[in-house]
Amino acid sequence: MTRVVAIDPVEPQMELIREAVAVLRSGGLVIYPTRCLYGLGADATNPQAVAKVFEAKGRPEHQPVSVICNTAAMIEEMVREVPPLAQSIMEHFWPGLVTIVMPANEALPALLTAGSGKIGIRRPAHAVAAALAAELNRPITTTSANRSGMEGCHRVEDLAPEVLAHVDLVLNAGELEGCAGSTVVDASGEAPLILREGLVATEEIMAIVHSD
Repeated sequence: MTRVVAIDPVEPQMELIREAVAVLRSGGLVIYPTRCLYGLGADATNPQAVAKVFEAKGRPEHQPVSVICNTAAMIEEMVREVPPLAQSIMEHFWPGLVTIVMPANEALPALLTAGSGKIGIRRPAHAVAAALAAELNRPITTTSANRSGMEGCHRVEDLAPEVLAHVDLVLNAGELEGCAGSTVVDASGEAPLILREGLVATEEIMAIVHSD
């Protein structure tokens, strides 16, 4: 049976954060809250753990997975460089709101980037996600906790049994916003490329870029 524990969404209990981090360090999977939906978390530097994420979701191997990072040092380990465009978007829209795609460090697990040479990174806004990243001190996968092609879940009660069968621990922070999710921006080139519009409108991204 997958262990499900209730966690405070504003001031998460550190004993539960440490329990979740122990799972992640051992190569296991944790479902945790983000601002909008529940995410499926693994140590993004562990190839075997990343493979478990793909298996749990039934995710095609050609679809990369984004990560959460909570420090500049962690981000720098994930990328070949932080382009000026990416830095500008970070300063205006982080934490949360925007996932920024940058040139990936070649040492990252191949499944994580799906051979794209790029990695999507977001600084988490939700207190539980931020505490997990801080305590683990490594990037964590942040794909939605659902079967590939299905809708994401903003309530633990709606999580698919097929996903839960692969998961060691669920951090239940109650019902989430269930919003559109972060806007995904490829900032690896000279101009931003909006891959998915979400919490931040395309016009807002473009306005920041042109103002700089």
